[in-house]
Amino acid sequence: MKFLPLVFTFLCSICGHSIAATSSIAYPSIPGVDSDECSFGGGDSILVPPRREVYDEGRIFDISHRYVPEMPVWDSTEGLGHFLWLQKSMKNGSRANDSAMKLGAHTGTHVDAPSHFYDNYFDAGFDVDSLDLALLNGLTLLVDVPRDKNITAEVMESLNIPKGVRRVLFRTLNTDRRLMFKKEFDTSYVGFKEDGAKWLVENTVIKLVGVDYLSAAAYDHSIPSHLVFLESREIILVEGLKLDDVPAGIYTLNCLPLRLVGSEASPIRCVLIR
Repeated sequence: MKFLPLVFTFLCSICGHSIAATSSIAYPSIPGVDSDECSFGGGDSILVPPRREVYDEGRIFDISHRYVPEMPVWDSTEGLGHFLWLQKSMKNGSRANDSAMKLGAHTGTHVDAPSHFYDNYFDAGFDVDSLDLALLNGLTLLVDVPRDKNITAEVMESLNIPKGVRRVLFRTLNTDRRLMFKKEFDTSYVGFKEDGAKWLVENTVIKLVGVDYLSAAAYDHSIPSHLVFLESREIILVEGLKLDDVPAGIYTLNCLPLRLVGSEASPIRCVLIR
């Protein structure tokens, strides 16, 4: 068995990652990015973790983005950056690996509570722990928005969303441009204009609005559109969804935020089920 360390070294050299580098980095690989790390798991096998977007032979779609250093952050050109580290490492003698992280509540795929843009709601405690799980889980319609437009009243009317639909995910040009995969925040993203938000509130019973970038509101309408959506405390905004390669249509949506008491937002894991 003396040859095994040599095999391990050789395999890792192929991957472009040395044993010394592995032991000197607290968190050597980040889920969701191409990793050059080799793992040795007994015999001559290389351990490679599965990372899936679709499960159960196409029945379940993960529409949450992975948290990676290159993930865009609101109004930043630098991306999320270093947010995850090992505070205790088995390589350094600890009995187990123990990670810690630091990131904003509006990072990646996340949900907004009414207190995001209403300070009186914040003081009253309308946080993410107060959101209705019945709205965050249930039948959902995924629609395609005309690719050359923000979501205005005219666009909302043209989508012909059936009456009675309570949850709608809006796929826009943001998905085509893969903006959630670009580190630099892009102010030209597609979102709701104020009149589009008003049309939705006044003409539909939609109570969950899902979008494919960091804000449901267009950049130049960020405040007024959010105020329209959140005023009634009945509409939930799920932002930063990953809608690539998911056919438009009707699904069961399952979304669960963290129970962050006092927070106006939370990272959220969302899946669509056929």
